Amino acid sequence: MSPPTAKQADLFSGVRVFYREQGNAINAPTILLLHGFLSSSHQFRNLIPLLATEYRVIAPDLPGAGFTEAPSNFVYSFESLTAALADFLDVLHIKKFTMYIFDYGAPVGLRLALQRPEAIQAIITQNGNAYLEGFGDIWEPLREYWTSDDSLEDRKKIEDKLLTFEAIKSQYEHGTPDVSRVPLESYYTDHALLQRPRMREIQIDLLMDYQNNLDLCAEFQEYFRKSQVPLFAIWGKNDAIFGPAGAKAFKRDLPNAEIRLIDAGHVAVESHTELIAEDILTFLREKNLWELDVGMGVM
Repeated sequence: MSPPTAKQADLFSGVRVFYREQGNAINAPTILLLHGFLSSSHQFRNLIPLLATEYRVIAPDLPGAGFTEAPSNFVYSFESLTAALADFLDVLHIKKFTMYIFDYGAPVGLRLALQRPEAIQAIITQNGNAYLEGFGDIWEPLREYWTSDDSLEDRKKIEDKLLTFEAIKSQYEHGTPDVSRVPLESYYTDHALLQRPRMREIQIDLLMDYQNNLDLCAEFQEYFRKSQVPLFAIWGKNDAIFGPAGAKAFKRDLPNAEIRLIDAGHVAVESHTELIAEDILTFLREKNLWELDVGMGVM
């Protein structure tokens, strides 16, 4: 099976987005894959070919991640990441898509859904949270940071807690029954890319801004209620970052949502790639989503 193609897209803002793409770009519907904290489209390198048998699959590196380049005056916030993603979709002339949201990709994708509800045909969420009860105890250091003065000392504490090699590795291995299924290049790549100039500063800026996503949870949930967007939550049930309560909560606003808890940790796409791909393809086939205009005019 051939690997996805690496490409770049230049936005009017000066951002140059690196992305991976595979599948029929003319006739096939599109699946957009949105990566998580400290990761990039690299985490989808094995998933993309499996989905590309039936769909056009696109996985961008968000600004501050992977190989996407942003101008020196780019402000790193979730609002700006969403704006860059919207521009990216416009450059590629993508008007409708299913999105796979994970970790950081969840607030970015859901912010986009608030702006363009008519574009979202379905949502696949793999440990991508939208409910306050999904946040585990591991968030306590960040909650303390959000109430701090954001001093150099405060930032250093967060760096030492969350940006070390061991912390990155733990995201992949914690809660994974068989860590041999997690490729070494996953967390080594994330850590290596973090060593570039300004990257730690950028990540800490985003960690501070993450609190604004919590303020939007009520709006995300209102979007679910109004749109009744088809949603499939496939969730690593052993995740200490976004626990299974976050997956189950989708049923509150989307009674027809499908929830599957699997014996995996946070980055389940690395350890359970084939299972996740098969379940996504089954979900999309059963829903026959491409005949629907999900979300049209609901907001």
